[in-house]
Amino acid sequence: MSNSLDKDLRDRALQVVPGGMWGHMNAKNLPDGYPQFFARSQGTKLWDVDGNEYIDFMCSWGPMILGYHNAEVDEAALTQLRQGDIMNGPGEVMVRLAEVFVDTVPHADWVQFEKNGTDATTTAVTIARAGTGRRKILVAKGAYHGAVPWCSPSLVGVTAEDRAHVLTFDYNNVESLQRTVAEAGKDVAGIIASAFKHDYGVDQELPTPEFARAARAAADAADAALIIDDVRAGFRLNLGGSWEHLGVRPDLSAWSKAIANGYPLAAVTGANRFRAAAESLFSTGSFWCGAQPMAAAEATLNILRRGDAVAHMEKMGAMLREGLASLSKTYDIAVRQTGPVQMPMVLFNDDAAGRKGFAFCSATIKAGIYFHPLHNMFLSAAHTPDDITRALEAAEKGFLAVRALSSKAA
Repeated sequence: MSNSLDKDLRDRALQVVPGGMWGHMNAKNLPDGYPQFFARSQGTKLWDVDGNEYIDFMCSWGPMILGYHNAEVDEAALTQLRQGDIMNGPGEVMVRLAEVFVDTVPHADWVQFEKNGTDATTTAVTIARAGTGRRKILVAKGAYHGAVPWCSPSLVGVTAEDRAHVLTFDYNNVESLQRTVAEAGKDVAGIIASAFKHDYGVDQELPTPEFARAARAAADAADAALIIDDVRAGFRLNLGGSWEHLGVRPDLSAWSKAIANGYPLAAVTGANRFRAAAESLFSTGSFWCGAQPMAAAEATLNILRRGDAVAHMEKMGAMLREGLASLSKTYDIAVRQTGPVQMPMVLFNDDAAGRKGFAFCSATIKAGIYFHPLHNMFLSAAHTPDDITRALEAAEKGFLAVRALSSKAA
């Protein structure tokens, strides 16, 4: 694999960007051999700036639900761009998209569009406070809801006052949730929960029906908002919302990532109970009403609604999970595969330092497969059985690398 241009760009970036890169896309956090800079994308494939090709199982960290450069989505976006994107107000497409969104999501009586997932979660929390007149927000320990002071996983630059009204509970633990509600007393504005437990570097957990029902009941008893953070999982598990199959509907939901197949857009959906609160809020951004991403989202939702994207992603995810389980058995190297198959998390047993995961992914990236050693991955509607077959061929090299690592340790 060539990486000369990537290295040059990293060196140049260090001179003009603090640390050379920021946030979750910083390749410094990945094994050697992972590129930082990319040149192009198509379908399920990425090419880095040095021309190396990868089948991508991160889907741009989630946004690519239909595959890179889906022709119908791109055509809708390009048509709208030619007509107008950022203007003095939104285009007609905003109303059409809102109608499709509300028609798709059963718990949504209204929708407001924004730009990033953090915008959406923060707005949902603010609406909950505005609608209840209370302050406390209950959050699962270790959950990621964005990168601003009230919820950032980093405490750098964060003050105690920023978190003064955030209380934590254990995800999927009904007693823990109920204790936290009691601690908040009569000041509960909202309970926010991820679609499932997808914390970084640990086993994922799907919500139990008991926990979901308890969260709904606790919010109702406290006259507070139940908020689902569907930024990461939205439309991959259920088009109606990730808790729809549990029979539990939230008051507010936050969406982003996959809703526009890579075009920058986020949304908050809500029940009529919180419509007046949403109306009263001053919530805005210079680029929030961009018409091009909304046209892309309208096309994306229409494709998802008329097809079987969720079922296809589930099928491809199951194929990958079964293949990895077979390789794990063949090489007698234990792995833990957790969470929904459409968003796989693969971790090795007895690997607290992550050496096995890094060895595995170092081998797979060299073989042209972009996995992640510590973050959940993503399947898209564009992934094919051939993509999965090639991924499993690379995974075999990964298991061999882990075996070699274990042999050296012995």
